[in-house]
Amino acid sequence: MSYYQRDMECASRETMRKIQTERLAGTVAHAYKNVPYYRALMDKKGVRPEDIKSPDDLGKLPFLSKDDLREAYPYGLLAVPLSEAVRIQSTSGTTGKRVVAFYTQRDIDLWDECCARAIVAAGGGKDDVVHVSYGYGLFTGGPGLNGGSHKVGSLTLPMSSGNTERQIQFMCDLGSTILCCTPSYAAYLAESIISQGLSDKIRLKAGIFGAEAWSEEMRRDIEARLSIKAYDIYGLTEISGPGVSFECSEQTGMHVNEDHFIAEIIDPATGEALPDGSKGELVFSCITKEAFPLLRYRTRDICVLSRKQCSCGRTLVKMSKPMGRSDDMLIIRGVNVFPSQIEAVLMHAGFPSNYQIIIDRVNYTDTFEVQAEMTPEMFSDTVKHVSARENELLAAMRSMLGISPKVTLVAPRSIARSEGKAVRIVDRRKI
Repeated sequence: MSYYQRDMECASRETMRKIQTERLAGTVAHAYKNVPYYRALMDKKGVRPEDIKSPDDLGKLPFLSKDDLREAYPYGLLAVPLSEAVRIQSTSGTTGKRVVAFYTQRDIDLWDECCARAIVAAGGGKDDVVHVSYGYGLFTGGPGLNGGSHKVGSLTLPMSSGNTERQIQFMCDLGSTILCCTPSYAAYLAESIISQGLSDKIRLKAGIFGAEAWSEEMRRDIEARLSIKAYDIYGLTEISGPGVSFECSEQTGMHVNEDHFIAEIIDPATGEALPDGSKGELVFSCITKEAFPLLRYRTRDICVLSRKQCSCGRTLVKMSKPMGRSDDMLIIRGVNVFPSQIEAVLMHAGFPSNYQIIIDRVNYTDTFEVQAEMTPEMFSDTVKHVSARENELLAAMRSMLGISPKVTLVAPRSIARSEGKAVRIVDRRKI
């Protein structure tokens, strides 16, 4: 086993609980003392730091949400003097004020460690060339995997997103072995590599993909096109970034770095904690963060936690791939719709991973259209065949969703590609 696997990843439950208890108590005391905003929330709930004696007491603490982060923007949740903070990362701010997260140097070192574990779990080591095509700057993807690659000792290519021709050139010339980017960009790179006839020049063995939802069908498609094993990675800017959890070779969920983050599942409607194996909203408490120690942070991601023994030997709890978001769920004509359901239908039917969901409101009634790109082979079919495919997709989506969208098949490569996160949903009801 590597150093990173030995370092806490295979600790006994008793050892991990002892570590979590000590770190949780210290973090609660640190936040209460140094963050007036959080202290007010705790006081309102009538809880003191000394009341939190173990992870069993988490339910006594107040929740934090993205609304709290926006209300406290920019410095209201900073838990150290500004002179001790060395970096910020930030969300896109597409739904309101940006969320800004702060880091001390120790925070960055621990984040690097978490991302290093993800790279090692994907088979990475000192002899690998890690090709980082996540965005850099304020986005956490690039800096996170970049730091993790350095920690492992791999040769790191800090490509960032964009300039696909250069990405492929460096991939070929420098022999990239592990690709880190969004799954939609991995699919685009695969499409470009195949169209240029360069598949035999690519030496990739693995990919670490995250930052957006992707289905198992999309995973298998990327794996086949790039001849790699595709690993999931999870994180949030508010918590630290990628590396909160990561997938191992078993590909049956992502191991949570429990020595840094305590995971809970709650009922999104009531806030009640649910037992392992229950489907609900994922909540995280940071127990090693100095600058921005969020406690009981509601991610809005819907998933399941499992402590089933893993063949990789890690004892860290596993979280499932998020099954949707309690806040991003689309409600169309009173029906709950998750984009991942639509993607699963398309991929199962052999369509590429490029699609858009377009929602509008006409005469007080929601309209719902799915535009799906055809493969070149599909596009060469007759109009009759295209119409039949649309009808097949319509039936499959009606069965999956309980609602009938308009299905429109469009020409290959006609939906705009993304070199970062793909734009899957166009909801004109908000405009």
